[in-house]
Formats: sequence, structure tokens, C-alpha cells
Amino acid sequence: MTAQEHARQRAPVCAWEHFPHQADVGVRGFGPAPERAFEQVARAMTAVVSDLQRVRPRCGVAIHCRGSDLELLLYDWLNTLIFEMATRHMLFSRFEVSIRGSELTATAHGETLEVARHQPRVEIKGATFTELRVARNAAGTWLAQCVLDV
Repeated sequence: MTAQEHARQRAPVCAWEHFPHQADVGVRGFGPAPERAFEQVARAMTAVVSDLQRVRPRCGVAIHCRGSDLELLLYDWLNTLIFEMATRHMLFSRFEVSIRGSELTATAHGETLEVARHQPRVEIKGATFTELRVARNAAGTWLAQCVLDV
């Protein structure tokens, strides 16, 4: 176990990271509640495309998703964000998520994509079921993860 993994198991934190997966990219979010982990994994997803520091949270977009369990809700959440980014030509850097039963409501804050400033690296095709997981460890930290098709 790495020091970073050990630290995450000791205390709930809000953080995100990428993990390697063949030709695709894995994203993880951590938080003290599922909502916070979902926010963080969305930040990790944006960071696949662009430097998060370059994306200003200028306007909000309302998001609504449904899923029969937390893993399917995560899958729908990320794919809905990918759709919104593609159709609105936006990037998001801040998220406010609420989960009640099988429903997720959120606001994704971001701005219109400016290629020169945001310098997009890849286009995300979609979230996949590969390594899809939402779980809580013994210390109470929630993990939300999946692999993105890029």
C-alpha cells in the first residue's frame, strides 16, 4: 500500500487522481460522502482534457441523472457531463452534487472552451463500465472511479 493510499484510508478527504489503463484513462474521486467523490471524479475527468487551473467556473449548467445504484449513477453522471461538454462546447471545473436515492441533481460550473487558452489534450468519447466502482473504505472515505474511453 502506498503512503497516499494509506492516508486516504485514515481520514475522509476530497481529492482526485488519474490511473493508467492501456490506451484509455482511469479517473478516481475521493470524498467524505458519495456526492463529494462524484464531484472529485468529475474534476479528474476535466483534468484529462485540460489543466483545471485554466477553467474558470463562470456559469452553471443544471444536471439531472438517474441510476438504480451508485455505480450506474456514476456512469450516467460522467456520460451526461461528457454530453454537456460536447454539445455546449464547455469545460467544467467546479461541481455541486446532491444524491437522493436513485437521483442525482447537480450544477456543473465552467466556461466556453477556448482552444488557445484551454489547450485541450484529448476528446473523451465516454465513461465505460470498466473498473466502475463506488465504495466506502473503513475510514469512511468514499471512492468513485471508472475508465474513460479517449
